[in-house]
Amino acid sequence: MSSPAQKRILELTSEIESHNRAYYADGAPVISDREFDRLLAELIELEKNHPEFASPNSPTRRVGGEPLKEFTQVEHRVPLMSLDNTYSPEELRDFVTRAEKLLEGKPIAWILEPKIDGVAVTLRYEQGQLVYGATRGDGRRGDDVTANLKTIGSLPLKLDGGSLKDARRKKGDASSTLFGDVGKFKSALPHLSILEVRGEVFMTRANFDKINHERAKVDEPLLINPRNATAGTLKQLDSREVAKRPLSIILYAVAEIRGVELKSHHESLALLASLGFPTHSKTWTCQSVVEIEKALQDLNTYRHKLPYDTDGGVLKADSLLQQRELGSTSKAPRWAIAYKFETEKVETELIDIQVQVGRTGALTPVANLKPVFVSGSTVSRATLHNESEIARKDIRVGDTVIIEKAGEVIPAVVSVVMGKRPAHTKPFVMPKKCPECGGDVSRDMVAGEEGTLLRCENLSCPAQIKRRIEHYATRGAMDIEGLGESLVKQLVDQKIVKNISDVYDLKLERVSELERMAEKSAKNLLDGIEASKTRDLWRLVFGLGIRHVGAASARSLASHFGSMDKLKAATVEELMTVEDVGDVVAGSLRDFFDKKDNLETIEKLRKAGLSMETRNVERGMRNILDGKSFVLTGTLPTLSRDQAGELIRQAGGVVKSSVSKKTDYVVAGEEAGSKLDDANKHGVTILDEAALRKLLDG
Repeated sequence: MSSPAQKRILELTSEIESHNRAYYADGAPVISDREFDRLLAELIELEKNHPEFASPNSPTRRVGGEPLKEFTQVEHRVPLMSLDNTYSPEELRDFVTRAEKLLEGKPIAWILEPKIDGVAVTLRYEQGQLVYGATRGDGRRGDDVTANLKTIGSLPLKLDGGSLKDARRKKGDASSTLFGDVGKFKSALPHLSILEVRGEVFMTRANFDKINHERAKVDEPLLINPRNATAGTLKQLDSREVAKRPLSIILYAVAEIRGVELKSHHESLALLASLGFPTHSKTWTCQSVVEIEKALQDLNTYRHKLPYDTDGGVLKADSLLQQRELGSTSKAPRWAIAYKFETEKVETELIDIQVQVGRTGALTPVANLKPVFVSGSTVSRATLHNESEIARKDIRVGDTVIIEKAGEVIPAVVSVVMGKRPAHTKPFVMPKKCPECGGDVSRDMVAGEEGTLLRCENLSCPAQIKRRIEHYATRGAMDIEGLGESLVKQLVDQKIVKNISDVYDLKLERVSELERMAEKSAKNLLDGIEASKTRDLWRLVFGLGIRHVGAASARSLASHFGSMDKLKAATVEELMTVEDVGDVVAGSLRDFFDKKDNLETIEKLRKAGLSMETRNVERGMRNILDGKSFVLTGTLPTLSRDQAGELIRQAGGVVKSSVSKKTDYVVAGEEAGSKLDDANKHGVTILDEAALRKLLDG
């Protein structure tokens, strides 16, 4: 007989995994985030009190475990081979012709799938439980990254059949018969003793942009592209850090199976979908080269609608019998090939390399280019990321370089045209002194793909001061209107302002004398500075520009400690108990508050009249909108979007940037854009400002 605790753990595990599928795979959650968190918290508590009943594949493991010392190696039972690839339509036709010739003219049905630009992995399930997940490695042995893969919310940790609706949600696919055998696979699940599946781990463009946005806020090096970010994330030894970088996965093949007979690749995809695995949203079935080429044209259009990067298509023979007959070379199968689309690349001249200094002193090289049109816009600048990236590509001033938009968004220097290199060019060397203040430069070793980071050690560096004040004044921080880049430059260059706290000593007469600052503009600026004194504590914490502390962390810190005094007195251990705060953020906070200059700045801000405590409403005293999600669009009659968003957050609501089925309300004002159309499309409740205020009043 199982105990009540064991029974409840099993019930919660099944229920939570079902909700995970609904949220991640269907995009149609059936309970609120708060209710889901309640279920998860109950399971965590039960497993803590009854560890003997905790499963190694419990959904509680998705948040990550203790750091590993190193990855162990996994021997692939079935080699994880790479694919031959081509950019040439002629080579693709030759591939199909060779396959038909090897099969003595037998007709071949082909399946075309999007080729995700991610990291290949294999996952092995035994008796329905995830045993391990590993990287490709050399094709025969790979790294065991099970703990990191478990953080992916859409990945089943236990095969319980998913839901029939999950598998049929794709009925609009080009391959409309793909899921015809779902029922058969459902009944066969109890007999499925071994299942090894192959897939691609990736980062969506939205999550990649969000991570880079947060890294930019705390002056950390930007990730280069989603694929590199994914690879670097999977290499992390601490799965708790992996959980902070949301990864996704799509499964596209069955490598080994026992207990269920499969005859075709499309049956394999049907099986994967029926078991709750995320699979491609669309595939194409082709009977000839003409149909393959047409499908590739369709894919090249369709892929731009996908939320992740694709660089081509993968063509596979559908019949598993024919796959076996075609066999493989020592490197790749003869029954599949990757066709890659050409990314638009253009040549231009690299005129100069400029080194910028961020608010925490980080030195970032930027390429100044002869303007060139690429992928829909004119590009004149491109980040070079860091010293290591420049050395690896041997980029020099005066070079002719090849430019593309990484992910068709971010301008990037791909390579140098060596044949056009002018004589007497010299390798670029990062400055040994700060280019802005001449101060000493130190070297930070940054783990992963980011490489080596240089940092100016002079906290009084004018460039750092400018960037810190600009950050302090932004909407997301203290929201001081008028205190922009041009004005900040004048204030610092003329030594009127040497510190954030000096902003509050500005006088009307002195500001009015500055360029483009008439008396009215100066008065508006001073009014904005005065208004900033009433901002919430989290905005001040974020505005101080502490390394690694983003807006979410600042909110959590302010809510947890309630006052600046308690926050600056907290130990690293106490800081790490706060949501969104790990050892890196905690260490950075402690370093910041241990510096005398920073404490003096805080005291000056206190004397200037700034609030050093969190408002009661933000500390949980008022939660009328608890767990409700909002999207703001258009211009409201009396509130700015930031003001409306702050009122919503203070009442326990969540403000999102885009509309989905999960959105509870869209607050729309004048000239509302496409978000209003999305709200009508998804049946989301639309509010005007008056209705929002009524909701806030309870």
